[in-house]
Order: sequence, then C-alpha cells, then structure tokens
Amino acid sequence: MSGATKLRSAEKQMQEPPRAILGPAGNRVRVSEEAKRKIEVLKKSQQKPKKPVEKMSQAAVKNNLSVDSTCSSDSYSSSSSSGRNVKRNGIKQVRDVPNGGEIKDVSSKKDGPVKRCDWITPNSDPLYMSFHDEEWGVPVHDDRKLFELLVFSQALAELSWLAILHMRDIFRKLFDQFDPSSIAQFTEKKLLSLKVNGNLLLSEPKLRAIVENAKQMLKIQQEFGSFSNYCWRFVNQKPLRNGFRYGRQVPAKTPKAELISKDLMQRGFRCVGPTVVYSFMQVAGIANDHLISCFRYQECNADVEKDFKPPKSQEIEIVTKALGNTCFSHN
Repeated sequence: MSGATKLRSAEKQMQEPPRAILGPAGNRVRVSEEAKRKIEVLKKSQQKPKKPVEKMSQAAVKNNLSVDSTCSSDSYSSSSSSGRNVKRNGIKQVRDVPNGGEIKDVSSKKDGPVKRCDWITPNSDPLYMSFHDEEWGVPVHDDRKLFELLVFSQALAELSWLAILHMRDIFRKLFDQFDPSSIAQFTEKKLLSLKVNGNLLLSEPKLRAIVENAKQMLKIQQEFGSFSNYCWRFVNQKPLRNGFRYGRQVPAKTPKAELISKDLMQRGFRCVGPTVVYSFMQVAGIANDHLISCFRYQECNADVEKDFKPPKSQEIEIVTKALGNTCFSHN
C-alpha cells in the first residue's frame, strides 16, 4: 500500500464515529481518549455563549421586588435602600408593605357610604340600623317567626320599632319564644303577669288579642298546613316589589293588606287592621318596601330569585282545598 493510501485510511478512521460493541460489562461505546477530547471541543465550539442572568437576591424578594416579563431592558427601578433610580433589567419595584399587611389597589376608586332607606340616618341607633340591613324585608317562612313579627306589628300601636327591638328578648321570654300552642294556653292570671318593671308589657286588649290570635293560628296550621302557606298564598308565593323612590311614597296600607286583614278578622283574629297587616307584610318580606336607592332593595330581590322554590303539589292541593272550603263557608 502506498504512503498516500495509508494517510487517507488513517484520516478516515479519525473521522468515523466509534462503533457500539458488546463488551464484558454490557452494551456501551468505547471511545479513545483523543477522540473523546476532540468531540468535547467540537461541542463547546458549537454552543453560543449565553449572557449571565442576574439572579434576585433574597433581600430583593423581601423588599417586594417583582419581575415583569413584559418590561423592556430600559425600565428603571428605585432602590429601596438608597432611594436612587437604579437601572435593572426586567425588575421593577413594588410598594413596600409591612409584614402581614394587605396590598390594596391604590388606583381603584373608594366606595362611598352605603345608601339606605330615607328613614335610616347616620344618627340612627345601631340596633335599628342592623334590623334594617339584616331583617326588615327579608322573606320569612317559619311559623314562629311570622307570629313574632305579627305581634310586633300589633305592638307598633303602643311602641316604636326601636323600643320593640330593645325589648325583643323580654317579649320572647314572656311569650314562650312565640310558640302559638303554648300561648294559646295562657290563662287570665298568666296574661296579667306579663309585666316589665311593674307595668304590663302591652295593654290588656293587645295581650288578649295575642292569645286569641295564637288559637286561631293553630286552626290555620291545620287547614293550610302552615301559617306560612296561608300568608304567602296572597302574593302567589313571591314578594311584592313596589319600587318606591321616596319615603313619602310608602303607604300605610294597601288593597292587598285590606284583603288579608278582612280574611284574618273573618277567621277570628283581633287587632289586625290593614295598617297592622301591612307593617307585618313589610317586616316579613311579603312586600319589599326598601327604596330603590337602598342597597337592600336589590339584595332582597336577588335572594328571592336565588331561593325561590315553587310550592310542592301536595301543598298546592291543601291550599286549594282550604280556599274552596273557605269560600263555601262564607257563602
């Protein structure tokens, strides 16, 4: 073989990659040290040098520095320690917040004071304000609660809402948590013992009316299944929405209240005139009389839409039958 042929054969062997062989320790590639060194040099030459990435120090994290991937390389941030503007790549300063504090969006507008009905003022008693915000106008379907609100509506002839609210626990204690089956058993002696500081809680006619109404309520429960079914049937199970703008527009009574009042009196209820009944409808949520400018107007409407469930067919049948019997007896 000539010298030129040997040289070409040696160069060819240097260019060919090493072959995989099955050695004693398994299937691996045996590479000479010289070839391995050349391969590593070749790989290093092909790799492009990368710019070192600046790592955030732990102190930067503690100082509420955040990385914004969209900011340009020309963005500036002020140093939290020196107060000078320091050029940083992709880093901007976030307002320093003490440990445990909340980060608030300073760009958002502050909400103004909550708008309530005209009869609630900044000087109103907190208890009265809470009653307006949490109870008044919220639909009630519990019989005991409805009876309690009916008694309070009757008591408005002698006491204000504020006085009643401050005495609510006393009312509940003296009237056995407004259990109609218990109140219906009150004797004359028990009735005259309902006193506060030596004075009757309400006038004798009002107290006797409450006892009589408890007896009639038990009859309604037997007839309609519940006092709630009886009350809500007058408005087709959904509250009335009057949408008044001003307090002067809110009436003391309505034709619907007159209709309910007439039916209650025909059933033997006492002290349930249209004004009492309409106060009862308002506080029990049968009528939503929050002014449309009041934040509770929309909230009560939204709660009704969310919680409204059509009456069961069995309840409809009971109410329809009761109504038929009522019309027949009145005729």
